[in-house]
Amino acid sequence: MLGGEPFQLVRLQPESAARIRAWEAGEPVGDGGALARALVMANLAQPIPPPLRAKVSVVIPTRDRIPLARDLDVDEVIVVDDASATPIPNALRRATRGGAAAARNDGLKRARNELVVLLDSDTVPQPGWLEPLLAHFNDPEVDVVAPRIVPREVERPGRLTSYEARRSPLDRGPDGARVVPYGRVPFVPGAALLVRNHVRFDETFTRGGEDVELVWRTPYVRYEPAARVAHDHRTEPRAWLARRVYYGRTAAQIATRHPGHARPLHVSPWTTAAYAALLTRHPHTAAAILATATALLARDVPPRTAIELATVGSLKSGRVVADALSRHWWPLALLHPRARLAFVKSPLALADDLAYGTGVWLGCLQHRTLDPLLPARGWKLVHRRL
Repeated sequence: MLGGEPFQLVRLQPESAARIRAWEAGEPVGDGGALARALVMANLAQPIPPPLRAKVSVVIPTRDRIPLARDLDVDEVIVVDDASATPIPNALRRATRGGAAAARNDGLKRARNELVVLLDSDTVPQPGWLEPLLAHFNDPEVDVVAPRIVPREVERPGRLTSYEARRSPLDRGPDGARVVPYGRVPFVPGAALLVRNHVRFDETFTRGGEDVELVWRTPYVRYEPAARVAHDHRTEPRAWLARRVYYGRTAAQIATRHPGHARPLHVSPWTTAAYAALLTRHPHTAAAILATATALLARDVPPRTAIELATVGSLKSGRVVADALSRHWWPLALLHPRARLAFVKSPLALADDLAYGTGVWLGCLQHRTLDPLLPARGWKLVHRRL
């Protein structure tokens, strides 16, 4: 088996291979729990848990907004008013503003059920949203499960509305996964989460980022796209840009808790070297680097797979390189003529990148760290036996 997070080559024992073939034929896990756990935690397999019936509480933190969610068919709903200028009716009111982390924590303390849904006030759960999330709590090691965040329907969609429907950072895509930094799903937003009620957010994160910090601190978090929650995306240009800057600013404080997790350019060292050679106008050197990488990989995997990993993988990583240049490093990339190719994007995509990157730089200045601007540690092929 080849893949997973971290990227790894797994050589299966005969009994493990037989067990996996049985699962592919539809058999339940049975007494192969240890193997299943290892594959799931490595993101080499995804669980299909049975239904779970349980009472849940819903906590909705809000400030100066009446929550959009209505008529939730759950055991308990707690609205936490984070010191709104005009008090929210029938809400648990905080006397002073503490941010989303503090408001959620107050609600979690009051919730009477083991499982608690956290919904932002600008979200609306879609039909059938809760059951796929609940099912994952059959596993006692799961503490947080996140649904897919989709845009709310609007009568007259504009360019920004259409862009957000395709590129919103809140939407983590159509495939379920364990949430792992630098993985296929590296984080999930706090707009909607189902958690165990012992979970607590870090209240020092008063201006965002508390959701990513929690997810990276929690050992086992799942993303379940079969559950959908609609979000009222910001689509007014000024508010949209401000939100992108805001997202970028959170990276520095998150990095103070989780160094090395919020960095750009998570690709292999071979890929980094090849693109560096291209930027310095040494295409033959880049080709030699990829050829060497292919030869080294061919010692562990079939030649065709080695070629795919080294060459096709490096080509696909071009977007990762381009994003690092146009987002995190754009003030420096603009100085290099060849690096400016990374800025050849649609106007909205470019504005998205520049706004986020500006936020990263502002956050780094505020928190006096360069961690989110440093390149990530390159991945290497991990060998395992199961």
